[in-house]
Order: sequence, then C-alpha cells, then structure tokens
Amino acid sequence: MLHVEGNVSRSPGEGPGGVVKPLRITVAVLLTSIAVGALFAQELGLLGRYDDARYIDQPKGDTNQIVFARLIYNGRIPGYYKNWYTDYPKSDRLLIMGVKRLTNLNIADHEKAIAVTDPELFKYPFLYTSEPEQMVLTEQDAAILREYLARGGFWVLDDFWGSFEWEAMERQLRKVLPTAEIKDIPMDHPIFHIFYDIDKIIQVPSLAYVYNGGITWEQDGFVAECKGVWDDRGRLVMVINHNTDLGDAYEWADEPKYPNYFSGYAYRLAINFILYALTH
Repeated sequence: MLHVEGNVSRSPGEGPGGVVKPLRITVAVLLTSIAVGALFAQELGLLGRYDDARYIDQPKGDTNQIVFARLIYNGRIPGYYKNWYTDYPKSDRLLIMGVKRLTNLNIADHEKAIAVTDPELFKYPFLYTSEPEQMVLTEQDAAILREYLARGGFWVLDDFWGSFEWEAMERQLRKVLPTAEIKDIPMDHPIFHIFYDIDKIIQVPSLAYVYNGGITWEQDGFVAECKGVWDDRGRLVMVINHNTDLGDAYEWADEPKYPNYFSGYAYRLAINFILYALTH
C-alpha cells in the first residue's frame, strides 16, 4: 500500500498573515498569459491529448543520458492554456541548462514529453507534471502510473493552486493510488539535503508577480506546500508541489524582472528532486 494526511483547506478570507489582500493581477498580464498558452497550442497543433506527442519535434532513439521527462495527459478542455504543456518547452530547456551548469549530471540537452500510454514511459525514472488538476485519467492510465511508481519511478507534480485545484488533482491521484497517504515532507528528509540544503518551503510565483504588486499566491493558495507519497518500503515516490509554480521560475529565469531569489530556489529544489530520484 502506498501511503493524504494534513488538511489543505483554509478559510477563504485568510491570507498568509490572516489578512485578506485584493488579488491585483492586471487584466493585461492575465490575457497575455492566456494568449501565449493558446498560441503555443495552436502553433504546434496541440490539444492537450495523448497524441500531442506526434506533433512535437523530439529526438528519436535511446540515450544513455538522464532525460528530463514531462507527462502528456488528456486534459479537461482541449487546447486550454492550462494543460500538460504549460511553460513547455522553454521551462524544461532552461531547467536542463541549469542542471548542466550546476552539477556534473550527464543530463541530455533535450527534454522529453511523453504520453502516459507510451510504453517507453518506464525508461524515464523522473517524471514531471504541470497543472495536474487538469488531468483526466482513465483506468488504464491509472494502472500504468501505478506500475510506474511501483517499478521505481519518481513523479513530481507542480503548478496548481488552492483548494479547488487540489481537490481536482486528488480525484485523479486517487485513481492511481486509492489508499495513498499524502503527507508533508519533513524538512530533515534527505530530498532536501542530498545536494543543496533547503531549510524552508518558499512560495514560487508565476511571472504575474512582476506586475501585480508582488503578490505570490493565486486563488486561495496562500501557503506553499511540499507533500509526498511513500511506498510500503518507505521510499518517497511522489513530490506534490502545491500553491507554487516552479515551472515559471525556470521558464523566466532569463527574464531580468523576475527575481533570481525564486529561480535560484526552484533550481536547487529541482536538482535535489532529480538526484533523489536517481539514487533511490
């Protein structure tokens, strides 16, 4: 049995300090982010479906290098800007560049987007998923992901906010791991110290932070959480990054207006995740 502990719900009126602050994301920034996501999907003919992989120009064949793999899932709304391809491929590529610069890991220059139904999924020990609240998993999908974890895979979820999106994510995760216990990962866990020492969880905002007066949260996701799922042997098999957007921190690491404080933290966290996955 894989082992959700801890209440993620919060009072609608409570912010990080117990005080309500107005959400001041500008209409221009919001429309821009939607347009960019929709344009990307249109240009590549992506709909947020398994067969999106057919339209992506990716290297073919095997490699003996570590590959950063992103999960392609069936999304709720075809072509919606929030889907498996959120921040893709720039986020993945800048993350890979950072990993190569900061470590000696033999990581491939190219990213890999792979459908949950692709038999080659099991070749990739590290799997990243953006916007997991958008997933719509079939029984077959759930069985594949269950087997992926049981066979040593490591799955990271990122970029979803608030109680509504948590509930949507959890409904899908329960198909994969019906009895899973999701717990806060303690700060003394090896995943936070395997390469970099990370002593606190920081809320990483999207690019909108630059334009909205410095607000880091979205919806009612006031506090960042880093939760995990363990198997019966005590191996951490999943990391769930809730109320935070690590993907944007990689994607906009080259944007002078986006604080290096957030990007640097996100890179350190990702490197720890990858190293932990490869050594456990």
